[in-house]
Amino acid sequence: MDQIIIRGGRALSGQIPIAGAKNACLTLMPATLLSDEPLTLTNAPRLSDIRTMTELLGSLGAEVSSLQDGKVLALSSHNIDNHTADYDIVRKMRASILVLGPMLARDGHAVVSLPGGCAIGARPVDLHLQALEAMGADLELRDGYVHAKAPSEGLKGAVVEFPMVSVGATENALMAATLAKGTTVIKNAAREPEIVDLAHCLQKMGAHISGEGTSEITIEGVERLGGATHPVVTDRIELGTYMLTPAITDGEVELLGGRLDLVSAFAEKLDAAGIAVTETDAGLKVSRKNGRIQAVDVVTEPFPGFPTDLQAQIMALLCTADGTSVLEEKIFENRFMHAPELIRMGASIDVQGGTATVTGVERLKGAPVMATDLRASVSLILAALAAEGETVVSRVYHLDRGYERVEEKLRACGADIERVNT
Repeated sequence: MDQIIIRGGRALSGQIPIAGAKNACLTLMPATLLSDEPLTLTNAPRLSDIRTMTELLGSLGAEVSSLQDGKVLALSSHNIDNHTADYDIVRKMRASILVLGPMLARDGHAVVSLPGGCAIGARPVDLHLQALEAMGADLELRDGYVHAKAPSEGLKGAVVEFPMVSVGATENALMAATLAKGTTVIKNAAREPEIVDLAHCLQKMGAHISGEGTSEITIEGVERLGGATHPVVTDRIELGTYMLTPAITDGEVELLGGRLDLVSAFAEKLDAAGIAVTETDAGLKVSRKNGRIQAVDVVTEPFPGFPTDLQAQIMALLCTADGTSVLEEKIFENRFMHAPELIRMGASIDVQGGTATVTGVERLKGAPVMATDLRASVSLILAALAAEGETVVSRVYHLDRGYERVEEKLRACGADIERVNT
């Protein structure tokens, strides 16, 4: 099993290219199931989760080709000959549930295993099912699978009002509604850039969608969708993560392809902590303003609020801040599993339910640590970059689900980092 070894204490400087968004690409790929014409995605990230979705779509009969060193995905679903998404694949990744809506909308039936993924909370699929039931689907949970059938005349437009904001449920409902008969209105819809990116791709395929990026999305169903070529939006979580590398090491890094509008709430917290973020012709440049990081309080919220997927990373930064920070996690329960590992590195963190109180220390110290989920793994990498001595991070397979070529990108900016196979 791979480990990553970091010898910290070096100020990072240079440029880091930001990949296409994992969460956007994992949503765009199942959109191929809505059409028998080709869908081409450019700016695709090269990640294990993308390979898992490729495997899943292939098991259904879709063809997925990886071109240009994985940066282009050519997809075709002209011959879907299987409508069962098996547990053996789905268990690896929660985004697998996103094949349900498209298969149901296009072919009228689907059987999808309940999904797996990072162990950061229940994240139930009931909101996905609620939306599809509102469109007329007959759903049954049996033996760990969702058995879904559409009415003989197909899904029908409906008002879908979510009791809470859900990105995945919004995506599933949005895709299904494109081929439903009549008008669908999604209320309390997620507003994330990945939702907007999906809507833009579906519009290129011929869907009639308005209101994307707001809390109410309207979809006028069409008879069929066609093919399209679409660039995957920049990964705002990878962007935010790498924005912290110069902040935590007191260096200066330019994030190529970075967009401030994707991380505005995050950038506001960095500004309050004493970190300068400036726009350049190529992206964003980040450095400390003057001296030690200052403590700030953080509350995770749906977009456009502070992203839950950047909570673990900013906690690593605040471990060495001047003062005490309070972090409230309001999206997922059980998302402070990185805290005990940071404490092993000398951090002072007290977790009480959904709140973590972080009292800054002068310096972290290298230690053997273990990743528990995707974002926790990269928070340990960040902490290790600033720590004295050597840190060994185990279970880094989590990292490969969401960050491509981490060691290569950090090493190019001066980090002492290597991956070893034990």
